[in-house]
Amino acid sequence: MGDTGPTGPVMDRDEVDRALARLGAEHEAVETSLLALQDHAGRRLLEGAELTGVTVERWSAAEASITLLWSYFDAYTGALRTAREIRSRRRWSSREDLAELTELLRGEAVTVAGGAAALAQAPAPDGGPGRLSERYSLAALVERMNQLYATSLDMVVAADAVWSALPARIDLLAAELQRTRKLAHSVGVRPGEHPSGDDLERITRTLTRLRERVVSDPLAFWVPAEGSSAPGGGRPDTTVYDREARALEEVRREIDAVLAVRQDAEQRIVRLRDVLSRADRTLAEARTARGEVLAKIAATEVPVVGGPPIVLQEQLAAAAEYRRHAQWHRLSPLLESLEEKAEDELLRARESLTAVTAPLAVRAELRGRLDAYKAKVARLGFAEDPELAEKYEKARRMLWSAPCDLRVAEQAVLRYQHAAAETLGSARRVPGQGGPADRTGPGV
Repeated sequence: MGDTGPTGPVMDRDEVDRALARLGAEHEAVETSLLALQDHAGRRLLEGAELTGVTVERWSAAEASITLLWSYFDAYTGALRTAREIRSRRRWSSREDLAELTELLRGEAVTVAGGAAALAQAPAPDGGPGRLSERYSLAALVERMNQLYATSLDMVVAADAVWSALPARIDLLAAELQRTRKLAHSVGVRPGEHPSGDDLERITRTLTRLRERVVSDPLAFWVPAEGSSAPGGGRPDTTVYDREARALEEVRREIDAVLAVRQDAEQRIVRLRDVLSRADRTLAEARTARGEVLAKIAATEVPVVGGPPIVLQEQLAAAAEYRRHAQWHRLSPLLESLEEKAEDELLRARESLTAVTAPLAVRAELRGRLDAYKAKVARLGFAEDPELAEKYEKARRMLWSAPCDLRVAEQAVLRYQHAAAETLGSARRVPGQGGPADRTGPGV
């Protein structure tokens, strides 16, 4: 058609029918979305909740937006109904009808009047304050409704997601916390008496505050997804919950350790007594050996042997007392410390015995070496050699006398070794003189 108006060329009948079909489909989609938003569980919860913080601010704006949405939808419905009525007047619409339809379908022919409070709180299309009445084309009105619907749904879905995720998890953790508190009390882990008891009190307070805040201000625990424009894009912030869950798990492990102590405390105390008893006996043996060394070995520094572990015995007695009075939370760390110290004490006692008896071990090694060389010399037929016999006897007297000077005795043993080696070497170099080399050959 050649006729034009403020909105451009006048639409023909086919264009009008296609536009009405499209707008009818959009009307049905918008209505379905609005009804779904109206029935959304998150919206119903928001309406009945006592909100605080950022959530109460955003919900006030969302409520105004939802109210305005219905006003827009009513205006859209009315305009669409009017357009359909005009189109249905005649099978073949007149030029005046088509011009009117063109203005209604394409022009800013829809006036929306809203309550002052709703329009004041809902954001305007340009981001400025809302107005008491606005004029839209049907296409612009659909775009405006989509905008308000997306922001409102985003807020409702975010709040619902937090409420669906966090309170139930907090309640489960709180139930586990109560079971842990009862178990802790049964083994003596109480506030002011054990660090884990103090941790349980702190976790209880934190979870109580967390749940209250999650219920009243869910959007404070919402992390929007970066780069996402879809309504509800994001996730609940579980940082505080996760931290307290880890802390409770640490406490539970500590209590399990205390329970394990209760189950095998008697056996562990018996083992500790045995280890400390062995340490005492080893130290007593070391003290006896030290006296023997001082009497039998001359010119030797013998280390002093320490006394029995009195402090450890006192701690062991305290452990037995804790067990008797079921103070498992005190017994657990004490037993762990005692077990480590008792093993160290036994090792120290053994090292002391080894250090004290070292001169006797040296003397025994020298005696064995001297006898081994004498046996070798005798086997090769030189037992009656006067020089070797003299050197052997001198070394033997030094090693079997008390006190024994180990340094002098060692030199005597070395002199006997060297003399024996020279005698045997000479016998190998002069065969046929009746020496052992003639009988056994050079490999002896």
